[in-house]
Amino acid sequence: MASCQNQPARVPAIDLTNLDPTAAPEVDFYQYATGGWQEKNPLKPEFSRYGSFDMLRENNEIRINELFSEMLDSKAAKGSVEQKIADLYRLGLDSTRLNAEGAAPIRPALDEIFAIADRRGLTEVIGKLHGSVANPFFGVGVQSDLMNSDMNALYISQSGLGMGTRDYYLDEENAAIREAYKEYLKKVFRLSGVAEEELAEAAEGVMRVETELARSQWSNVALRNVAARYNPMSREEFEKTYDAVDWATYYKAMGVGDFDRIIVATPSAVAGANEVLKNAPLADLRYYLASQYINSAASFLSDDFHAASFDFFGKAMTGTPEPRARWKRAMSVPNGTLSEAVGEIYVARYFPESDKERMTQLVRNLQTALGEHIDALEWMSDETKARAREKLAAFTVKIGYPDTWKDYSSLDIDPEKSYWENIVNANIWYTAENLGKLGKPVDKDEWHMSPQTVNAYYNPTTNEICFPAAILQPPFYNSTADDAVNYGAIGVVIGHEM
Repeated sequence: MASCQNQPARVPAIDLTNLDPTAAPEVDFYQYATGGWQEKNPLKPEFSRYGSFDMLRENNEIRINELFSEMLDSKAAKGSVEQKIADLYRLGLDSTRLNAEGAAPIRPALDEIFAIADRRGLTEVIGKLHGSVANPFFGVGVQSDLMNSDMNALYISQSGLGMGTRDYYLDEENAAIREAYKEYLKKVFRLSGVAEEELAEAAEGVMRVETELARSQWSNVALRNVAARYNPMSREEFEKTYDAVDWATYYKAMGVGDFDRIIVATPSAVAGANEVLKNAPLADLRYYLASQYINSAASFLSDDFHAASFDFFGKAMTGTPEPRARWKRAMSVPNGTLSEAVGEIYVARYFPESDKERMTQLVRNLQTALGEHIDALEWMSDETKARAREKLAAFTVKIGYPDTWKDYSSLDIDPEKSYWENIVNANIWYTAENLGKLGKPVDKDEWHMSPQTVNAYYNPTTNEICFPAAILQPPFYNSTADDAVNYGAIGVVIGHEM
C-alpha cells in the first residue's frame, strides 16, 4: 500500500465552527451563517467591517512590512527601487518631521489657487490638479475603447465631490453627514492658514459648488449602465459643447497629447460642471479647488491634518473608531506607489517559480473541465456552445506576477523633499504614464493589480482573469478547498459575457 505521509492535509471546504447553530436560519440567516466567525474574529477598532479577506490582508501587511523594515537597515544605491521604497516608507514614519512641517508642503499650491483673479485663470490650475493630485469638476484619463478594445481612447467623466457620491449632498437622511463635512472643511482650512473669519464662508462655498455638481451627477445605479456611458464626440464638438474651459491651456497643463475624439462617460454631469464653472462665484470656486487639494494631501501631512481627515472620513462616514497604525499607513504608500517593484521583491521571497507553474497548470485543468461542462449542457444550443468555447479559448489567464516588470527608473523619490512633494511627483509620473497610452494599442500583458494584493479580477475588455501571488499561496490558498471557488469564478466570467 502506498504511503500517505507525503499527502497534503485535506482542509474542509466549509468550516462548521464559523456557523452559529443556535440561530434559526429562517429567522436570521446572517447570524446562522457567520455567528461563529464573528465570535472568533471580533471587530477591531481600525475596521468598519472585518471579513476573511481583511484577515488575509492583515497577514500580508506583516510580510510586506518585514521586507520594508529590512530595507531601512540596508544601504541601497541611489535610484534603486530599494532606495525609493525605503525612503518613501521612512518619510511616512517620520512623524516628527511631518508635524514640524505642518502646512508648509501645501502652501505654495494653495497660494496659487487663492491668487486666481478671474475665470480665465481657473483652467491652468484645474489642469495642474488633474495631472497631479485631484480631479475637481471632472476627470480625464485613458483606457481601452469599449467599442474597440485593442486601442486606447481618451475619456472624460464626472468627478470632484469631496464626499464621493451625490447622495451625500442631496438626500435628507445625510444632513448630519453634511454638517460634519463642513466642520471638517473648517478644520483643514484653519490648519492650512485660512483666516478664522473666513472659515465658515469657505466651508459654505465648497458645499455650494459640490452640491451643484452633485445635482447633475449620475447615481451609482445609473453608472452601472455601461452602454449609456459610451458617448464618443469629435474633439471639435466636445470643445464647443463644454466651453467653460480653455481646452488648449488645459491639455498643455495636464500633458494631454493630440487626439481626434473623446468619449464622454457622463454627459449631463460634465455639462453641469461646465455650468458651475461659468456661473458659480469665483470665491466659491477658489475655496472648492483649495479643498480638493487639501483633501488629497491631508493623509501625508501632520498628525493634525490626518486626525481631521480621519475624524470625518473614518469616524463620521464609515463608523471606524480608530485610525490604522502609522506603520500600516506608511507601508501602504510605497506598496501602492511602487507596487510592481514591491511585487518583484515579494514573489522572490514568497512565491517561487514552481508555485506559478503549479497554479498555471491548475487553471488550465479548470479551463479544460469547464470546456467539457459546456459541451455537456443540454439547454445550450450548438451555436452558443461554439461561442462559449471561442471565448474560453481566448481567455488570458494571469497567474502570480507579470512576466515583465514595470520600470520605475524615471520615478524619483527624494528624501530631501517633503513626503507630500514626493507623493505629488509620483502622481505626476503615473498621470504621464497613463496619458502616454493615448491612441496606442492596449498592452494586454499589463497587470492592473499587484502580485502582493489579496484579491483577483476579471477585465471584460481584454477577456482576462488575474490571480495575484498573494491569493494563490499558503496559507491563503489550498488546492483542496479553493479549486471549486476558482472554478466558480471562471465559470461566472464565461457565463457573464455569453
